[in-house]
Amino acid sequence: MRLSFPAIERDAIVIRRGRTLCPDEEPERATTSHALRSAARHQYGASNFIALAILLVTSFAAAQTLTGTVKNATTGKPGAGDEVVLLQLGQGMNEVGRTKTDAKGQFSFKLDDAQSPHLVRAIHQGVTYHRMAPPGTTSVELEVYDVAKKVDGIEVVADILRLQVEQGQLVVVREFGVQNTSKPPRTQMNDRNLEFYIPNGAQLIPDSGSATTENGNPLKSAPVPEGEKNRYSFIFPLRPGLTRFEVAYQLPYTGSANLDPKSVYPMEHFVVMMPKTMQFTAAAASAGFKLINYPSEPDAIVQVASNTTPGQNLTFKVSGEGTLQSPQESDAAKGEAGDKANNRPGGGLGPPIDAPDPLQKYRWYILGGIAAALIIGGVYVALRQQSAARALARQRAASPTRAATHSAVHDEEDEYGPAPGLATPAPAARPASMLLDALKEELFQLEVERRQGQISQSEYESAKSALDQTLDRALKREAQKA
Repeated sequence: MRLSFPAIERDAIVIRRGRTLCPDEEPERATTSHALRSAARHQYGASNFIALAILLVTSFAAAQTLTGTVKNATTGKPGAGDEVVLLQLGQGMNEVGRTKTDAKGQFSFKLDDAQSPHLVRAIHQGVTYHRMAPPGTTSVELEVYDVAKKVDGIEVVADILRLQVEQGQLVVVREFGVQNTSKPPRTQMNDRNLEFYIPNGAQLIPDSGSATTENGNPLKSAPVPEGEKNRYSFIFPLRPGLTRFEVAYQLPYTGSANLDPKSVYPMEHFVVMMPKTMQFTAAAASAGFKLINYPSEPDAIVQVASNTTPGQNLTFKVSGEGTLQSPQESDAAKGEAGDKANNRPGGGLGPPIDAPDPLQKYRWYILGGIAAALIIGGVYVALRQQSAARALARQRAASPTRAATHSAVHDEEDEYGPAPGLATPAPAARPASMLLDALKEELFQLEVERRQGQISQSEYESAKSALDQTLDRALKREAQKA
């Protein structure tokens, strides 16, 4: 019995660029043309498959449902009856849905535009909690906490003053770090969650007040005046974790000034930062101020008093003039300063052993996470490349005629140009090029996360600084090899 293969018989005559090749003409040329036709058919089929997949994904996205659960982390039970709001992020935040959780803490929303990022907000006992839902997300989980006016385990871990002189005014940007380690975890909410003083004659700079929750974006939060002169407070919930408050004020400056921060709380670190062109003098030696070398601010004087008590005399005098670099300028100068320090005998001076960096524990976990991500990404890319190379070697060994056909295809392309629908294989990327691509991808992802509110501004700046330095070193190595 004779089997018939119509598709193969139709391919017996191959038409390419107006020329006809019959089976009895130049076997090598016919074999090459057949390979081209076969590759083109495979590519055409792949294109159809991709188009169908895109259509299916689009249809699925148009009818996508976002589900989620709310858990009360204080009680360990489902957050039943909590209000949940769905916000679409784009040109601002638009509310596109609102519901309440069921007895199991569950909720769901129908997404009209699944390709846009969304923010899910849960409201529990008057305090809001958020979770990002990037495009493609189908499920989210949120944790809420019971609220009390007074919660144990709240500590002001840092009070940082950044000083500089601008147009005859002493400008002070003050930042507080407040840690909530309550057990079980609860949120503290009252009218005086964080109180502070400003100097006599100082004025708050409008719209300078902000509050940033852990892994969140800065939110406008204007401090309100108390009954006592020069005393203000932030009315902002202290959720479990670290909350950062920032405010700026200014006062007339004639070359020197005495500042008394009037500490209200016990603190791990009280920090004063100013340009090196200014001078710092503590009013009392008992304050225990120590000068430290802070690598993130190479052009600043950094004085630190640790383990302070409420009412402790932390008064200090500043004189001279100067401005601090912006974060972007500081990042650029930091790399140059590091290179110069490494050229000196011993590599320059480091931070004193008995004066640890007060911001150390908030910075290295960010950089460590980025380094781990880069290492994992590099290993993954390298393993993929090795796996692809081994698979190609096995295919060539299994098909002796494949190498000859591959050579014939390239010979024909040299004569007539690339065949329509058949892409020329790209050369394998070098490991250094893969590292550069991984770094660029990480920088892009970092910008996306910042815009979507997944990381705070300080985390973004620290991470970007580390990535910029790594990318710069990689580019220098590439230039040297070239």
